[in-house]
Amino acid sequence: MSEPTTPAEPNAKAEPSPAPVSARGTLARRSGIVAAGTLLSRVLGVARDLVFAATLPIAWTDLFFDAFTIPNALRGLLAEGAMTSALVPVYAEVRAKEGEDAARTFYARFRGAMLAILLAVSIVGVVLARPIATAYGAGFADDPERFEAFVTLTRVLFPYILFMGVAALGAGVLNAHGHFAVPAAAPALLNVAFVLAPFLLVPPLEATGQPTILALGIAAIVGGVLQVVVQWPSLRAIGMPSMPRWDLSDPNVRKAFRLLVPLTLGLGIYQLNVMMSRLFTSYLPEGAMSYLYYAQRLVEIPQGMFGVAIASAALPALAELRAKGDREGVLTTFREALSLALFVAFPLSAVLAALGHPIIVVLFSRGEFDAAAALETGRSLAWQAAGVWAIASVRVLVPVFHAHNETRLPLWGGAANLVVFVLVGFSLSRSIGHVGIAIAISAAGVAQCVVLVGLLRRRLGRLGLGALAPSLARTALASLAAGGAGWGVSRLGTWDRGGNDPTNVLVLVLALAAAGVVFLGLTAVLGAPELARVRTALTRRLRRR
Repeated sequence: MSEPTTPAEPNAKAEPSPAPVSARGTLARRSGIVAAGTLLSRVLGVARDLVFAATLPIAWTDLFFDAFTIPNALRGLLAEGAMTSALVPVYAEVRAKEGEDAARTFYARFRGAMLAILLAVSIVGVVLARPIATAYGAGFADDPERFEAFVTLTRVLFPYILFMGVAALGAGVLNAHGHFAVPAAAPALLNVAFVLAPFLLVPPLEATGQPTILALGIAAIVGGVLQVVVQWPSLRAIGMPSMPRWDLSDPNVRKAFRLLVPLTLGLGIYQLNVMMSRLFTSYLPEGAMSYLYYAQRLVEIPQGMFGVAIASAALPALAELRAKGDREGVLTTFREALSLALFVAFPLSAVLAALGHPIIVVLFSRGEFDAAAALETGRSLAWQAAGVWAIASVRVLVPVFHAHNETRLPLWGGAANLVVFVLVGFSLSRSIGHVGIAIAISAAGVAQCVVLVGLLRRRLGRLGLGALAPSLARTALASLAAGGAGWGVSRLGTWDRGGNDPTNVLVLVLALAAAGVVFLGLTAVLGAPELARVRTALTRRLRRR
């Protein structure tokens, strides 16, 4: 948990900045806080998916996963993605140059403008739910009753974006003040609502003759409200105004929106990718949407825990260093963040690819989720896992552009992602179904990563990535060995017996343990510096507690 912050006196001048927050120990510590909160949310997310898989028919989960993609897409455009990346650098700059009072005023005015936009988008989404649902799931129209349920669910879910936007505004300013724990843990409340929904909301919906899948839509709204409410004490502690203001004449608000527009366009390109993915999948046989979604959720655990955690911790540091004109500090922080991200992403890519099917069997293969579903989801997981390292790198690369108020160049990375996904996904999905889409997701991530590295080098000059080559080579070697060790142990399982077989559970635990021991042992023997940094950060955290 971050230390309490005493609100500044009105008109107080900004104090001299402390030692650069890009120091290795600080970055690892802040990343660890975000990762811990995200881990809680992801663990509950897995519990949620287990409940869904066991209690809901796969035909219904296909509809929910597609419908929930729509507000999630807007969340990336208008909340956690673009908006936070526009808010944090400007807030940090105002705070450093004009003081705490000016920063609070800017936040209140920016918040007022964003609330108006979020409310308008939510209303439009409810009114235009049918054409929006058609864009994401036209393939469902072959079954009119199923498509009507899809449209209704889309309408119920749309206001979720309003609450996610408000929560993202709070998270951005809390992160700028060094408070990472509450914003990272808040999403866990959404998953709590989802876990309870099949048990608390389905029975009354059945009794009134309503589609039971609407329980998940209601749960999403409840979870969104809870994420907003849980931030209030922390926001009051740092002196943030409780009421938004409306003043578009504020030059800082205008600057934030100038950053926001190209950011939204860039993420919009990515969301076209997501929309095309869902559209392609809606034409595939029943279950394909769920196979891709369950696998993607497991891939997002390491991405959210580490890629997003490191990026969230690095953005305020990068913004502060850039405001000071410390170019070398920016590059040092970037390299540190990238090495930490890949130190985790490489082994997770290898292990998830090697153990995809066993993991799916143990987690999901029970109730409504049969052996065929487990096999197909395992294939999807293996191919999506192959791109974890690329997506983790992208999440570290993009904040470097944003810290320099450069929001246009990343558009080219998003465009590369879209082009590669559409070409690969369209061609392969016609021959190998949902596996082709999984391959396309990974290929598109690699293409985006390569393009962004080239653009960042053009923007900042030499990045010094050559210095990371020995460390990355050690990590890659240890990761391949870990994946091989896990795969070898997994051969002892009888996976067609399902996830309730105690032997299968034991074999998977042993396979994961073997992979972990091999990776940690090899990185220690090879002298990977990232291992020492993570160990130091954990030791300091434990001592503080």
